[in-house]
Amino acid sequence: MMTDFTGEHTWLQIQHELSLRKLIEGSEYQEDLKYDFNIKGELRHLDTNESFVFNYYKSRFEQNHKRYEVLGHFITQYVYELLERVCMLQKVYIPTDATEDEPRSFFFMSKNALTSSSSLIILLQDRGVFCAGQWGQKTIVRDGLRHGTQIPFIKMALQSHWEVIVLNPNDNFVDLRSEKHHFSTREEAVTFTQSVWWIPKRGSSSPEEHTMYVWDHFISKSAAKNVAFIAHGYGGLVFVDLLVQRRCEVMNKVFSVAFIDSVHNTQHQTRNNPQIQEWILKCCREWVSNSKPLNKTVDFLLRTNCPTVSAGTEKCGLAPSCCLHAIFKYLKSSLKAKTVTAFRHSPIATRSSTKKRANK
Repeated sequence: MMTDFTGEHTWLQIQHELSLRKLIEGSEYQEDLKYDFNIKGELRHLDTNESFVFNYYKSRFEQNHKRYEVLGHFITQYVYELLERVCMLQKVYIPTDATEDEPRSFFFMSKNALTSSSSLIILLQDRGVFCAGQWGQKTIVRDGLRHGTQIPFIKMALQSHWEVIVLNPNDNFVDLRSEKHHFSTREEAVTFTQSVWWIPKRGSSSPEEHTMYVWDHFISKSAAKNVAFIAHGYGGLVFVDLLVQRRCEVMNKVFSVAFIDSVHNTQHQTRNNPQIQEWILKCCREWVSNSKPLNKTVDFLLRTNCPTVSAGTEKCGLAPSCCLHAIFKYLKSSLKAKTVTAFRHSPIATRSSTKKRANK
């Protein structure tokens, strides 16, 4: 069962089964967080139908921030449920050889992601406190699930009969004091380096390490011959790091990359390697937040990269959702071009060549 967040019957059915409110009930914040997602996937107050109010405790920043953090935690759990029960993705724990009591991370993938020969789409988000399935937590709170989650991308990939892997690059540490996973970036964890309570997760202590681990143990071993990445923000830098570290593997298996407001630096990260730079120029395209209409060329001075076009919005948080259809159109076009090229270069069987092989 899939949702398009606009079909009322479908969304109401899902909302009845999966509710953010059900997750919040029973917590100490159940009265202060009387919110749920409506049939359009928008976060609204149950009594007033208003959007989320940050300044709930008047001029008390720490309490308001804590309340927002708690909301973010419940949203994360809610999105996880949507990934598993609506998108029908499977949760895969890593490292694969972890002991029973070892802190683990995880990611999500479609049922046949490793065994199907269909194209495989990898979703890699920006750096932040948000986890798998989210482009941005603030965007979810402010603009809703259609804009802030990766679910529309997952839906479109599955409807195109492609497989999906949803990475979880920001799930890096475990907080032993609360015995709960702490979703943090490396910079945020620096303030706790003197504490023994913050333990990095093996194979996922950074977005780069997490992505490399999933590539080495899953993506590179998948049956898919055509892999594409959709990388947002810091995720673009992480992909280029993977490209540099696993150059031949990535170039052979990945047919295209769609960057969204990426922070990668081609020249610096590739150390001016002409082969890698040529591959990026040929196989990648970037959508950036800009005032120009969608897909209009955007030029950057002193930046050697790949073709860059407008995402059709100046709001960074809305960039992924605004260029969703443009990205999939580009990926499908890239895949078709690769298929045509491969066909042209493949040996063509003729009667004479078949007869020669038979006489050998």
